[in-house]
Amino acid sequence: MNLPVLFVDHATGLGGAEHSLLLLLRHLDHAEWQPHLACPDGALARQAREQGIPWHSISLPQLRRSRQFAQDWRYFSRDLAQIAQENGAVALYANTVRAALYGMGAARVAKRPFLWHMRDFWLSETAPRFRGVDWAAKWVLCRAAAQVIANSAATASHLPCGGTTAVFPNGIDLTRFAQALDGHVFRQAYHIPADAPLVGMVGRLRPWKGQHRFIEMAALVRQTWPEAHFVLVGGVPLGEADSYPAQLRQQAAAHNLADCLHFTDHLSDVRPALAALDVFVHPGDPEPFGLVNIEAMASGKPVVAFGHGALPEIVLPGQTGVLVPPGNLVALADAVGALLADPVERHRLGQAGQRRAREQFSIEQTAVHIGHILQKTVEGQR
Repeated sequence: MNLPVLFVDHATGLGGAEHSLLLLLRHLDHAEWQPHLACPDGALARQAREQGIPWHSISLPQLRRSRQFAQDWRYFSRDLAQIAQENGAVALYANTVRAALYGMGAARVAKRPFLWHMRDFWLSETAPRFRGVDWAAKWVLCRAAAQVIANSAATASHLPCGGTTAVFPNGIDLTRFAQALDGHVFRQAYHIPADAPLVGMVGRLRPWKGQHRFIEMAALVRQTWPEAHFVLVGGVPLGEADSYPAQLRQQAAAHNLADCLHFTDHLSDVRPALAALDVFVHPGDPEPFGLVNIEAMASGKPVVAFGHGALPEIVLPGQTGVLVPPGNLVALADAVGALLADPVERHRLGQAGQRRAREQFSIEQTAVHIGHILQKTVEGQR
């Protein structure tokens, strides 16, 4: 069949949504589907081209900051519709909120079905000031889309789409985690003693990811585990410019953690860092998904996290990790300390996490589900 589908993303950099999209584009059945990608030039476009995915350059400016909202929306929606028509796309598939806002108009112009993959709770990065506006815009998108896909039940619960939302978790390429890596190389690179307990987290340096909470937790753990070290893996790959990274370093210094808390900045490959850890921690705000938790599980690491958002859909308490009451840093630190004191339990949880990642979160499973959704959507329009 090999039907063209136009996937749309607004980003130049590589966030979690873009990494998930690249995996999906690679693992869709190319005997059935010919994925195309429309996005601005940048890291996402380059990696898509390296995968052999036809790429189409388009700019999708932020609408909420535009003084000519309607004009921008019509102009760039028409450009997107033209790309779809010229390449014979049978559907438009929006991977981000901004892409969905333009994709909705483009699909109407091109007379193609529109699919919206919602990967966040809100239409903005964090909880909006005017939630009624957020809800109304989602309502419009829900009714414009032939199919809405959410990455978790937690995400779907934030959508006014009724019972029509399909829920499929983000998948990872498990072959990248099939062979155990030696974490000593990572430890040596950051001057971490080979025998020191090591606790870490992975994520962009953004307040909602919770690095400031991780530092507070580290200070508590350090009281009973003075030999422990901690690592913050992440930077600002999407170019967000604010004072948060500097504030984190000041916070670490204020807690006298400068000698044991290590900042790696952005790493293109987090597997060596995960291999070096004893315990993985996720202390952020409620997550619409939380792909790094699955990557930690696939690396055989127990996960300690707040039990909110999509985390209860990923981490099974007492089986693959520990979930504590949201915001309770003492409970978070106690759970980490208990695992540091019990290597047998760490191993048991880590092994169970690996099995769960293999059974529930492979990109192959996700790609099959999305392929079925595409088939159903396209056939429904004929």
